[in-house]
Amino acid sequence: MDLIPTPTHTTAYDPGAGFALTPRTVLAAGPGAEDTAQWLRATVGAATGLPLAPGEWPVTASAGLPRSASASAAGTAAGSPSGAPAGVVRLAVDETVPGGPEAYRITVDPASGVRITGASPAGLFWGAQTFRQLLGPEAFRRAPTDAARAWRVPACHLTDAPRFGWRGFMLDVARHFMPKDVVLRYVDLMAAHKLNVLHLHLTDDQGWRVEIRRYPKLTEVGGWRERTKVGLRESPLWDERPHGGYYTQDDIREIVAYAARRHITVVPEIDIPGHSQAAIAAYPDLGNSDVVDTEALGVLTKWGVNPNVLAPTEQMIAFYEDVLTEILELFPGTFVHVGGDECPKDQWRASGIAQARIKELDLADEHELQSWIIRHFDAWLAERGRRLIGWDEILEGGLAPGAAVASWRGYAGGIAAARAGHDVVMCPESHVYLDWRQSADPDEPVPIAHVRTLEDVYRFEPVPAELTAEEARRVIGTQANAWTEVMDSVRVVDYMVFPRLAAFAEVAWSALPAPADRDWADFERRMAAHYARLDALGVEYRPAAGPRPWQRRPGVVGRPKEGPPPIR
Repeated sequence: MDLIPTPTHTTAYDPGAGFALTPRTVLAAGPGAEDTAQWLRATVGAATGLPLAPGEWPVTASAGLPRSASASAAGTAAGSPSGAPAGVVRLAVDETVPGGPEAYRITVDPASGVRITGASPAGLFWGAQTFRQLLGPEAFRRAPTDAARAWRVPACHLTDAPRFGWRGFMLDVARHFMPKDVVLRYVDLMAAHKLNVLHLHLTDDQGWRVEIRRYPKLTEVGGWRERTKVGLRESPLWDERPHGGYYTQDDIREIVAYAARRHITVVPEIDIPGHSQAAIAAYPDLGNSDVVDTEALGVLTKWGVNPNVLAPTEQMIAFYEDVLTEILELFPGTFVHVGGDECPKDQWRASGIAQARIKELDLADEHELQSWIIRHFDAWLAERGRRLIGWDEILEGGLAPGAAVASWRGYAGGIAAARAGHDVVMCPESHVYLDWRQSADPDEPVPIAHVRTLEDVYRFEPVPAELTAEEARRVIGTQANAWTEVMDSVRVVDYMVFPRLAAFAEVAWSALPAPADRDWADFERRMAAHYARLDALGVEYRPAAGPRPWQRRPGVVGRPKEGPPPIR
């Protein structure tokens, strides 16, 4: 079976046998299965044109026909198309399904139909995603293309459960704003690949993308920039159009609710104390005004590590407490990401205010000052029943007690955090930064860093061999990151993210062998079917043969690096 991610265990029955869905096939949903039933009717029902009418629960001898039909079924000839049952797709939640809360099993029997059982509503939903794949690529369309098509599921039994509880995808909407419909589309694409954490990078030097009602200038001023560098620092090109946009609080509520119905948690990122020039442009008192004229700072129009960082003042702390108070109202998940990366200390070294703060707090240096800021928000979030997560720079100067670490500069930060008893999400740039170029082809658009092919991502292993079994349990998951400095449209995001996100999804979900032992040829074979699913979904992925003519960016230089990336 050409399934991605590959299930834990699959048994195919007679290759010629299967269960046919017809207009009389019903969908019988047990307690806890109602949302998945609704989702199946909205997606598979739309693609097939089949009503998937509600059936009785528990399923009876009348094969779960709707109440209106089951009453007359007994008196209807077996061969009559008007009343004869045509099988049932059963949806059930059963906590005894082994493998954890997201586990599921599917049985397809030619005689009795399909049974999808999840250990929880989430497990059931992931089972429904597999069921959709079993129907074929056309089940991923929004309307039927052939009214006479026969819909058939191969007879089989499979059981499945995820390896990691955090299977994440980060979308950077700060560098290039992605409208709400793009985010909702990516939620659906994540769900199709059984990914369950959407990390939204909402603030940076180049833009602030979430409405904060107490501080309206964050979006009025910080939400747009006058122009944009096309390409990286080396490029002489500029896009002179203003760029901007933000999500209202109702937009965020909609995104969070839409994702929750698909068992995806949205984790917001509000960058502190670096990557903050958009906030400083809106409220200049947040910056180091005794060192630089913060009144003259606008939203940054180019890319790279930026020296303009937040001032370590009580005013700044109170400001971001207010911001996070509203963020907690919008995002109900456990984790809040505070960035914490790439914070140059030059302004703090030159600032009398910062140096007085270091002395007042009896800190050793500027690294400990940054750690003090992160520790403050770690405790502040913990008091409110939440947890802080940050990039691995938060290790510098001492790690906040309850913090989790997103290890991006390689494995080293994650290893150190796990050994210190902290939870870790592995997302090393050398393996799962999806803005890195996909081949050495000169037509590759805006080539960044080292080549990271589909096979490279498929062979990514999130848990370092150096960790003991106990330490390895601290690796709660893994995440692929899409930074959008040079991704200025959803078409470009599609090209850079897919098909590599499909390989990452298999790494995050499936218990695969060691990287060197993984069956790349089998994955390539299964990807041939998966490309057809992506086509049906309208994803403009990178073809295996290289970029299509309109996917190239001639004349926009990048920053390619030769050879394999260093593994740290």
